[in-house]
Amino acid sequence: MAAVSDRLPAFPWDKLEPYKKTAAAHPDGIVDLSVGTPVDPVPQLIRQALIEAADSPGYPTVWGTEALRDAITGWLRGRLGASAAGHRNVLPVVGSKELVAWLPTQLGLGAGDKVAYPRLAYPTYEVGARLCGAEAVVYDDPTADLDPAGVKLLWLNSPSNPTGKVIPKEDLVRIVAWAREHGILLFSDECYLELGWEAEPVSVLHDDVCGGSYEGIVAVHSLSKRSNLAGYRAAFIAGDAEVLGELLEIRKHGGMMTPAPVQAATVAALGDDAHVAEQRGRYAARREALRAALEAHGFRVEHSEASLYLWVTRDEPCWDTVAHLADLGILVAPGDFYGEAGARFVRVAFTATDERVEAAVKRLG
Repeated sequence: MAAVSDRLPAFPWDKLEPYKKTAAAHPDGIVDLSVGTPVDPVPQLIRQALIEAADSPGYPTVWGTEALRDAITGWLRGRLGASAAGHRNVLPVVGSKELVAWLPTQLGLGAGDKVAYPRLAYPTYEVGARLCGAEAVVYDDPTADLDPAGVKLLWLNSPSNPTGKVIPKEDLVRIVAWAREHGILLFSDECYLELGWEAEPVSVLHDDVCGGSYEGIVAVHSLSKRSNLAGYRAAFIAGDAEVLGELLEIRKHGGMMTPAPVQAATVAALGDDAHVAEQRGRYAARREALRAALEAHGFRVEHSEASLYLWVTRDEPCWDTVAHLADLGILVAPGDFYGEAGARFVRVAFTATDERVEAAVKRLG
């Protein structure tokens, strides 16, 4: 039996371990800015909703409760400008990474099919293609760089991980029209949409982008970043009802159910804007402090107009930068984790605590 893992690239984070040990040896401890994992408390109203739903002895449904679907569709209409969103346009998933990794398989893709994603990108898009045996192809601009023949799935990512780049509305309109013209299913990873700093991210589901029709388009959203719920695995997809209906049937057979208490917590999270604004304020302050310190230290920041990362360079190989910062007790992610085009950049997350961010700023000074 051939090992499925043989299809996959080496797990990139393992390469960072020696630098993590170096950073951890700093007298004041490591400042880990490599992984964008939330560190701030889960908002109390969300924890309370989880507690109140803890007595859930029965199986949850894959499609979620009616209350959850109401919460998602209400958020889509109110926050994303997707005025036509209804229950058939939404589907909860068990965290967005699971969805990204297994989507090509669940869509029935395989040898001879192409999965396209940005040249600088979250590695799991490639993993998803490899898991099903499809060909992974990259682009800078999909309408200019891709031969549409054979492309069955097109990934967008705005705001981008790792660069923080935001796709302008007019470009989204153009890309959606191109994908529809060529019969290409478009999935837009919008998990950082609520974290725009120098640009206002727009969803592909916005009426002005898709014309009020979700044909051929699906958006991916997560509560991990906006609500500090990475540990809850709370996410959902929204868009084309036919595509979501097919995925629902497959996922029902696979038992891919969001736990009932997490569904209740998601309802609470989507119904409250105050905690999102409070968390944005924390991130904005950390971002400003780190950006100023990195620039003063000789770094150049590119893009980074949204998301939870600063995409920075000293115009040297990324691993030289990783080593330099590790000597200061600061761990960052090398840019080549996200594609060859990142070979002279590093990604700096600003998800550490205020105390650790302050420590990093002092070490960079």
